[in-house]
Amino acid sequence: MNWYVIQVRSGHEKEIADKCRSLIGQDILQECFIPEYYVQKKYHGQWHQVKQILFKGYVFLISDHIEELFNELKKIPDFTKVIGKKKEEIYPLKEEEVDFLVSFSKEDHIVEMSMGYIEGERIYVTKGPLKGKEGMIQKIDRHKRMAYIQVNLFNEETTAKVGLEIISKN
Repeated sequence: MNWYVIQVRSGHEKEIADKCRSLIGQDILQECFIPEYYVQKKYHGQWHQVKQILFKGYVFLISDHIEELFNELKKIPDFTKVIGKKKEEIYPLKEEEVDFLVSFSKEDHIVEMSMGYIEGERIYVTKGPLKGKEGMIQKIDRHKRMAYIQVNLFNEETTAKVGLEIISKN
């Protein structure tokens, strides 16, 4: 099965994913999803775990029937474009991109919160999907409990936000 990415208007990801699931048959579209991540947000004086969209403006599709899928996508209102090297040709995500996404999130395509600590200038992640991937972290926001990571996706370097709670700093 190949993974494809379609670009949609930011803020319309869930709507387009729902339309894809309802209008495209399961014989053509195996799965349609929006990768998300958990992050801690503080409201009403308490911290709550909430889901956010990992890559705003993108919907992911898994299919082995790209020509039929592309024809069905043309019927979806607000569909923008399939991400590929050329406009006329559609390319699946590279194997290493898919492997990263699979290793980084669970079957539900949600990236869990990571936990770690800072010692000196180094970040050590002790739990979660960032464990062993500390080199990807470009910046952390301890106040918002978030890490900004560099990901090679869609044939370019992309920055994504994921949840990271820093328990201590020495």
